Amino acid sequence: MKRQIGLIVLLGALAAVLAGCTEIHKPITPESKGFWNEYIVYPLSWLIKYVAGLLGGSFGLSIIVVTIFIRLLILPLMIQQTRNAKAMQALQPEIEALRKKYSSKDAQTQQKLQQEMMLLFQKHGVNPMAGCFPILIQMPILIGFYHAIMRTREIAQHNFLWFDLGEKDPYYILPVIAGITTFIQQKIMMAGSAQQNPQMAMMLWMMPIMIVIFAINFPAALSLYWVVGNIFSIVQTYLIKGPEIAAHSGGAKK
Repeated sequence: MKRQIGLIVLLGALAAVLAGCTEIHKPITPESKGFWNEYIVYPLSWLIKYVAGLLGGSFGLSIIVVTIFIRLLILPLMIQQTRNAKAMQALQPEIEALRKKYSSKDAQTQQKLQQEMMLLFQKHGVNPMAGCFPILIQMPILIGFYHAIMRTREIAQHNFLWFDLGEKDPYYILPVIAGITTFIQQKIMMAGSAQQNPQMAMMLWMMPIMIVIFAINFPAALSLYWVVGNIFSIVQTYLIKGPEIAAHSGGAKK
């Protein structure tokens, strides 16, 4: 639950950063100075343009290919996150038992609870913070995509399918797809745990709604990046947790 709340806070911070960026109207070039421009924004801009050149000049297809490429780069981290989430779910009965054992809210009891939980995590090789790492890595990439698109004129003005990459989706199709794929991605990641935890069930609906709201206000290219990334994550998670997902689905039908 805390990880999900942290994700919402990060997304909110992202929205604030994107809305208040002072360099968004400055073109990105090889001469752009600063760590952010030299090592994140310009390389992304260059990569999108380079791949577009290989694909007949389609920046939309280029963003799809670059998104998949980035996802492949961070795939080991995402796999570790998925496996860690499975391990955390398996430990839930023991965690709940510890919470009942140390139910008192005084500082000493709560400190003892945290110590026991850390020992439990160490015993099973689980890192409770591992779920945050992919999010922390993706945030700079997402902001970098926004800068690379908006500060590279040929990308921002390019038309792909029914939308301009640098403008909002006029028909809100991509934001809706982004919300749906976010829901599916979370659903298969939780694999039945949401039914056992009302708070997680609430987050299952809150996150897609927030993604739709953000996507409506961001350039369509960012929604495209998010949708492709979600689809990649859905396939990846299903391949890792397939038997578990099938078991929960079968149980639900019964």
